[in-house]
Amino acid sequence: MRITDLLSEKSIALGFSAQNQAQVIDKMVDLQCTHGNITDRAAYKAALYEREKEASTYVDNGITVPHAKAACVTVPSLAALRLAEPIQYNEDDYGKSDLFFMIAAPQNGNLHVDMLARMMQMLMNDDFVEALRAAKTPKEFLAKIDAQEDAQFGDESFTEEKAGYRILAVTACPTGIAHTYMAAEALAKAGQKLGFPCKVETNGSGGAKNVLTAKEIDECDGIIIAADKNVEMARFDGKPVITTRVDDGIHKAEELINKIESGEVPIYHAKGGKAAVQTAGSDSVGHTIYKHLMNGVSHMLPFVVGGGIMIALAFLFDDYTIDPSNFGMNTPLAAFFKTVGNSAFGFMLPILAAFIAMSIADRPGLAVGFAGGVMAMNGTNFADLANGSATGISGGFLAALLAGFAAGYIVKGLEFITEKLPSSIDGIRPMLIYPLGGIIIIGVVMCGVNPIMGMINTAISDWLGAMGSTSKILLGAILAGMMSVDMGGPVNKAAYVFGTAAIATGNYDSMAAVMIGGMVPPIAIALSTTFAPKKWTQEERRSGFVNYIMGLCFISEGAIPFAAADPLRVLPSCIVGSATAGALSMLFGCTLRAPHGGVFVFPVVGNALMYVMALIVGSIVGAVILTALKKTKAE
Repeated sequence: MRITDLLSEKSIALGFSAQNQAQVIDKMVDLQCTHGNITDRAAYKAALYEREKEASTYVDNGITVPHAKAACVTVPSLAALRLAEPIQYNEDDYGKSDLFFMIAAPQNGNLHVDMLARMMQMLMNDDFVEALRAAKTPKEFLAKIDAQEDAQFGDESFTEEKAGYRILAVTACPTGIAHTYMAAEALAKAGQKLGFPCKVETNGSGGAKNVLTAKEIDECDGIIIAADKNVEMARFDGKPVITTRVDDGIHKAEELINKIESGEVPIYHAKGGKAAVQTAGSDSVGHTIYKHLMNGVSHMLPFVVGGGIMIALAFLFDDYTIDPSNFGMNTPLAAFFKTVGNSAFGFMLPILAAFIAMSIADRPGLAVGFAGGVMAMNGTNFADLANGSATGISGGFLAALLAGFAAGYIVKGLEFITEKLPSSIDGIRPMLIYPLGGIIIIGVVMCGVNPIMGMINTAISDWLGAMGSTSKILLGAILAGMMSVDMGGPVNKAAYVFGTAAIATGNYDSMAAVMIGGMVPPIAIALSTTFAPKKWTQEERRSGFVNYIMGLCFISEGAIPFAAADPLRVLPSCIVGSATAGALSMLFGCTLRAPHGGVFVFPVVGNALMYVMALIVGSIVGAVILTALKKTKAE
């Protein structure tokens, strides 16, 4: 860096008339502000006066170099002023001044010291000083400085010594795609602007990046946690910590950094009592639940996407004519995709429950939540256990949600109960008491909950069976609409079981309505994110594109993240769209002999052309309603 890199023609004034120090400082602050690097003019001016109180900045030979180092300066800069007539700048100065150079320096770093040293060496040359006094324009003034710097220092430049990070931050959003990195960028830029170097760790979908080191944590002024899911906090014990939403990291970055530097943020304690953590607006109960839910959904999503698409590929590569009842497993290639896909897809509910529980109770909650999710998936209940069976009717998505939250708070309860036990057994609490006690309790809870889910499923199936003879169009609308109610939960599964049972009795139109109803929600969401981008965040638009594939593959679960985030708008829209498609499928007399497959089984659909038309109409209806209900998002 060179002196001329810190000056511009706009920051130089020649022939200015001033009577006293105040007028000089006012004018030179105006010149400094032309660089756009001073965020608070009054604060910078106050810093200049404070520096003058320490000692005069008069040099010699009519030259004064006022300077200040302040947090309101984002990058270093220079301003130059030549007066028409010399003035007595400070009372104690032993000469009058007519040539001024003002330095603005950020709070961190020592660049201004190097800059001042180089200037002093140049200003010791009397010929150079007289050349500056003779310059007729700012451009000529700047050229004289450039020439003298070349003559004395050649290509040598001075560089700022790297300072340590003053502020550390961690950003994380549920899916770890857009908001995580938007918040990181906003915080880093705000730190640079305010003069507080900031390092940001991102907990994104690809894992933690730019991880904070122990040395950095030890030396920093404080930490900002801008996250909508839980992050590792124990490492910040004893440091000032702010926890807030990831959106605040994007929109309130400067405010958060200023809070840390104000020294008013309480110290975070990882153990022993309630952590004293400053929050930028305390989390509501609803947002706390949302954070736990999104932690489960974000970990579940890869299982849904990877496993679900592999299942769909199995139907693509299979031959339906070999054995219709075993469609998806008839050829070796299809059997491979179906088996592996089922293995991954089958872990969806346990993973959901496990990571909800882990979000609530940290690592001790993981095993208890996973066990609860498996029991929700299997429908484990006391009656079947008494009869020697370990499985019943699956409780589905909603039961897994319940298992996750129940497991998390069960472990929290065990932590509270055992808190007063002797410290000598602290080591076995997380290894024995929490997993053993937690799994026993969650087992009792789920065995009690699952029969209720089974009763709901049976009642719904009986009701649908009775309706079939009354109105097929109404039945199609109800079956398809049910597929969108809980996206893989008991209501969805009840409709699906009814459709597959109907195939066994030779009734193929119900299965057609069921599958088209499950295809509509992801496609409707994808259409809305594509054609109404202002209603969705950048992250949602990226995720929305995947839903085209999910919907066409008959994977309703692709809509779950959107439904979980905004159920009051997403669910009604999808239900109406699905019901429309199901009613049209029945009206057109469409039939389906395969229990799954999406577009890959359209060749075996009866009246396939009109079936495609029903899917298009239903998806558009759902997308239009959803778009109308959604509010415009501010990026």
